Amino acid sequence: MPRESYHRNLRELQDEVLVMGSMIEKALERSMQALKGRDLDLAKLVIADDQNVNKKRFEIEEKALDIMSCQAPMASDLRILLAVLFIVTDLERMGDHAAGNAKIALMIGNEPPLKPLIDLPRMNDKAIDMLHRSLNAFITNDAEAARVIVPEDDEIDNLYDQVFRELLTFMMEDPRTITRATRLIWVGHNLERTGDRVTNICERVVFMVTGKMEEMNISTY
Repeated sequence: MPRESYHRNLRELQDEVLVMGSMIEKALERSMQALKGRDLDLAKLVIADDQNVNKKRFEIEEKALDIMSCQAPMASDLRILLAVLFIVTDLERMGDHAAGNAKIALMIGNEPPLKPLIDLPRMNDKAIDMLHRSLNAFITNDAEAARVIVPEDDEIDNLYDQVFRELLTFMMEDPRTITRATRLIWVGHNLERTGDRVTNICERVVFMVTGKMEEMNISTY
């Protein structure tokens, strides 16, 4: 593989990661819209589209492995390829979390709302913002930008704690709310895990740029 073609393929591979990232952002946005608006058709769309996310992951992995096998990459390029393989795995898992919340929206259906959804959308918005910026750090090779993002996961964790305590109070005061409250806790857990996966991406970006693996945030969940 000529060097010009090699570097072009490497850039295209990174661009494909951004494409997959945009798919995840859309899935997260739509799953929350479906939950808030009781939009069952939109929830079904998110679930169906998760297959496209999975397909994109496999396509990117195949391209990365093809680049590795066709030309022995330099150390810095090898770190990019390894980062890509780890990042698309986390992105695929985020897609699973979004699809999971869409499935919960279907479970809830047209049940009377237990409470206004305030903190869960805030968690979702924060996760999307962190994801977008982490991928921008990836494409610009900005380790410091990645490091800045990691502590912000505490905001998602704190919101999840708040949601959990509030829903637990509902269940203790009225056992009839247990099923509805539990479903919302599941949503919160999926969003909390999404934030954790963004921190994973940030760690991969730091590794890609510096060659050092750092565990920058240890989740308690």
